[in-house]
Amino acid sequence: MMNRRLLARSAAATVIAFSLIGGVVTAQSATTKVPAEVQAGTYKLDASHGKITWKVNHLGFSHYVGQFTNVSADLTLDPANPSASTLTATVPIADVAPNDDGLKGHLQTPDFFDAAQFPTATFVARSITIDAEDPTEADVVGDLTLRGVTKSVTLEVQFNQAGPSMGNTYKVGFDGETTIKRSDFGISYGLPAVGDEVELHIEGEFVKQP
Repeated sequence: MMNRRLLARSAAATVIAFSLIGGVVTAQSATTKVPAEVQAGTYKLDASHGKITWKVNHLGFSHYVGQFTNVSADLTLDPANPSASTLTATVPIADVAPNDDGLKGHLQTPDFFDAAQFPTATFVARSITIDAEDPTEADVVGDLTLRGVTKSVTLEVQFNQAGPSMGNTYKVGFDGETTIKRSDFGISYGLPAVGDEVELHIEGEFVKQP
């Protein structure tokens, strides 16, 4: 009798496991890597999966790497007419994460970001141009405002995929990168020993809004 019960329980557990696995496979198979198949609508950045990593030459010895976290962004997507899509982003300067408390404090001062006077940086897209040979790639040209200075910046963006994610949400994911000169934004402290060019890498998962 005991063996029969154990076998029954084992069989039931196996059925449940296969059901769960099947559910996961079904959810994953519903994702798409084809931009034209993405759902149109309004999206907000998932702050826990949206970061900006920066890299700058440090005295020629290494490349110092840090991040900006708690970025917020709004995206509207129109897969039928990608150039009509929009993107705005806000970066809280206080949330810079250089992995060094002393440097984090120094970055807030007028030597660098002057966060007391300019607490946020913003990016507003002005045009989106899809690559003619690869529809998963695009140039996003926009206005970056940092330390009170606005300059045109081009992001090279890669579409990763879209589809259902955990928490019963629909997401779309992108990577992006660009290089800026900090001196263009009035940040000249440490030049030229500390590099002028700053590489930016952006990771973003956007959640579709109701």
